Amino acid sequence: MSEGRSSISQGASYREIAEFWDSHDLADYWDQTEPVEFDVDIQSEAAYYPLESQLSRGLAEAADERGVSAETLLNIWVLEKLAEGTAPTS
Repeated sequence: MSEGRSSISQGASYREIAEFWDSHDLADYWDQTEPVEFDVDIQSEAAYYPLESQLSRGLAEAADERGVSAETLLNIWVLEKLAEGTAPTS
């Protein structure tokens, strides 16, 4: 935690601050807050690739039969191919 920052909770750790807010309502302290601005850099850890409609339908059906999501099944299949060494590597 940054030193010199005020905190409504007066907690010395993130845990203490969390425990305070678990039992208090921000509405009761709203007059003690101030607006802030910050940047958020959200970067996806997933890569998306186009899939032909017919392949997508087949994937969805196969995944449904196995009780998993299409995304999970596709990841499993690609991992298997990479492990076999049959898929090209970069």
